[in-house]
Amino acid sequence: MKSTIKVQLAVMMFMQFFIWGAWYGQMSKYMTNQLGATGAQVGSAYAAFSVAMIAAPFFVGMLADRFFQAQKVLGVLNLLGAGILFFLTQVTNPDTFYWVMLAYCLTFAPTISLTSSISMRNMSNPEKEFPAIRVFGTVAWIAVVNLVGFLGIGDKVAIFQISMVTSVLLGLMSFLLPKTPPTATGPATFGQIIGKDAFVLFKDRSFLIFFISSVLICIPLSFYYAWANPSLTDTFKVGYPTADPTTFRIENMMSLGQVSEVLFMLLLPLAYARLGVKKILIIGLVAWIIRFAFFGYGDALGGVWMLYAAILLHGVCFDFFFVSGMIYTDKKAGEKIKSQAQGLITLATYGIGMFIGSEVSGYVKDKYTAADPSGAMVTNWLNVWLVPSAIAAAALVFLLVFFRDKKANA
Repeated sequence: MKSTIKVQLAVMMFMQFFIWGAWYGQMSKYMTNQLGATGAQVGSAYAAFSVAMIAAPFFVGMLADRFFQAQKVLGVLNLLGAGILFFLTQVTNPDTFYWVMLAYCLTFAPTISLTSSISMRNMSNPEKEFPAIRVFGTVAWIAVVNLVGFLGIGDKVAIFQISMVTSVLLGLMSFLLPKTPPTATGPATFGQIIGKDAFVLFKDRSFLIFFISSVLICIPLSFYYAWANPSLTDTFKVGYPTADPTTFRIENMMSLGQVSEVLFMLLLPLAYARLGVKKILIIGLVAWIIRFAFFGYGDALGGVWMLYAAILLHGVCFDFFFVSGMIYTDKKAGEKIKSQAQGLITLATYGIGMFIGSEVSGYVKDKYTAADPSGAMVTNWLNVWLVPSAIAAAALVFLLVFFRDKKANA
């Protein structure tokens, strides 16, 4: 791969995750503080993202595989998304916010699989080359989350304005990316339009088990994205009730998770070669169980190390399951359906799994939130975090019992 292409792909990945990181982890705090949303309404807003993940990637993947150059599809989607984000910044009602967020996510969701597909399609050896490109997405997430933290705008509309401006820039830049032409030919059927081509992967038993495991682990993943920020905020308010709120910049604290992600992203090719896909997935699931327990039992005083450990485990949790899953899916897919295959695994993770998880997390948060003697609403975060920890344990047992893939582990 030419160095100029490497730079282009790295910048693309950086901007993609800069857009996402600006608002995703902070949206729950914004909706709660600025829109007065309930836990269920916050959960539904995150579920809107998952609805888009279910509806959009197959269709756009088919367009990129069969009709249009993938980088042009990416450009159009980003420009449309920027326009919708402008309207989103004007919304003050949490119910209306859901519908505008859904419209935005229908443009943003497909870009996640498209950027992965564009990257891998321009690589001679994705297993070795993709982690070095994908890591720039993690660097971007670190940069934008720290920017939000230092500016103290985690619950302000500015988080969406940052995404809007960056979307315009990436949309324009996309038309200058390496040409990534369609790989399939011939007339398209309705089945191909909805992504049926990629369903052939389900004939492979190991891929089917991996798909189901991905759905299961994304249920607890939703808890992390939706409630880690508010949970840590409440925890430090309890530990230091008289402290200036700016003393604890939760966004900066949480960015340590992405620092960890960078490290393990760079180690992933070596781990993949030495351990094989099954062992990597098992390590990732064990890490998820531990981190949720740490979020629950940690506190701002003697147990603060647990909170930091839970954040730092993000690298193992994310890279060893989700990034390795992208590589595994790419290896399983044929040349003609690579974009749709990435859309398929996106469907499992950010689609089905996180839709269920977002709705469940909102319900669980409301269930364990009640008024204290002073009338203030207080959440029992220990009970909240034990739920995703138990679900992650169930996913681990399922994978241990049913997953077999000798070829992938060779």
